[in-house]
Amino acid sequence: MDPARPLDGFPGPVTIAADRTVFTADQERFRGTVRDFLNQQVLPEYAGWKVSGKPSRQFWHGAASVGILGIGVPEEYGGLAGSDFRNSAVVTEEIQALGLAMGGLRVQTDICVPYLLHHGNPAQRAAWLPLLTSGRAVAALGLSEPGAGSDLKAMTTRAERRGDHYVVNGAKTFISNGAEADLIILAVKTDRDAGRHGISLLLVDASTPGFARGRKLDKLGLAAQDLAEMSFTDMEIPVENLLGDENAGFTYLTSNLAQERLSIAVNSQAAAAAVVSWTAEAMRGKDCGQDAKFALAQCAAEVAAGQTLIDQALRRHVAGQLAGGDAAVAKLYCTELQGRVVDRCMSLSEPTTAMRIDSRIANAYLDGRVSRIYGGSSEIMKVIIGHELSL
Repeated sequence: MDPARPLDGFPGPVTIAADRTVFTADQERFRGTVRDFLNQQVLPEYAGWKVSGKPSRQFWHGAASVGILGIGVPEEYGGLAGSDFRNSAVVTEEIQALGLAMGGLRVQTDICVPYLLHHGNPAQRAAWLPLLTSGRAVAALGLSEPGAGSDLKAMTTRAERRGDHYVVNGAKTFISNGAEADLIILAVKTDRDAGRHGISLLLVDASTPGFARGRKLDKLGLAAQDLAEMSFTDMEIPVENLLGDENAGFTYLTSNLAQERLSIAVNSQAAAAAVVSWTAEAMRGKDCGQDAKFALAQCAAEVAAGQTLIDQALRRHVAGQLAGGDAAVAKLYCTELQGRVVDRCMSLSEPTTAMRIDSRIANAYLDGRVSRIYGGSSEIMKVIIGHELSL
């Protein structure tokens, strides 16, 4: 089956809404380029990624060659001309239409690169952005610790200023791209007594003495994604590698949360849409019973609602008007939608198909669970929305 094929009377997984006017003509042409790249260069080697637990380096170079790694970056640094976050949404939708899990790519383009763009000085941008947009370097964000996840003020990785260097000691865990990263945007405590107001961000070259990679971590789903531990022992980082101002790291981290959460929401929405399409294709022409048809119709209606929400959020984000509460609504609705839809579609599928380890729907079930946790759990999204309601 062709996962991008529209269903009779109902749009396919990428164009679930009847009129996706949120995208420009250039972005729709970019969609075709991305689709060709995924089919020709990613699908043939994706099974190998699931064995090795990470994309190949060849992938990063290939993604750079079609502009994926340059989304939103000025052309002087190797960026994709005229691109914005909607191009990233296009990439995510095409990835999910094929049932792939490539979150490490979004970590680089949607999360790490914006820190350099918005808070890096000219020398830092000139040093790292051309490497990242060309695929010569992979980036990771070092936040989570064994004893500190969402509670950043509990962070224990410390950076002590000694002359023209910071001396860093500590550990990080559950770091996407951690096993392959050449650049780590590392969150550290530079004032241990200041809580969240004592956090700074450092640009760490992975070749720095004192930096060590730990285990590649096993996880539920996401077999093709790199997740690892890191440790830092008396690691010396030049003061000029401080990103922005000292002790302003928490502000920087929260400034990109709306885009990070929208990125997750786009991924979940696209995954849910794809699963509805696959299930409808499998059911068509079979005597599935009215209950099964009603269940899938309900999924399709919910997915259509989610697409409208996503497209509205994309418009607001590109216009610089996406508030934190808006992003929380999108992430909460679309990640919970993903869970409901994939679970229902699993129950509607033939057991011998749904339970196979190589089944797209089984992988969607496993890969989707973490979306309700990372980037802020569903409970955290509800807290944010509650604050917006003055509760």
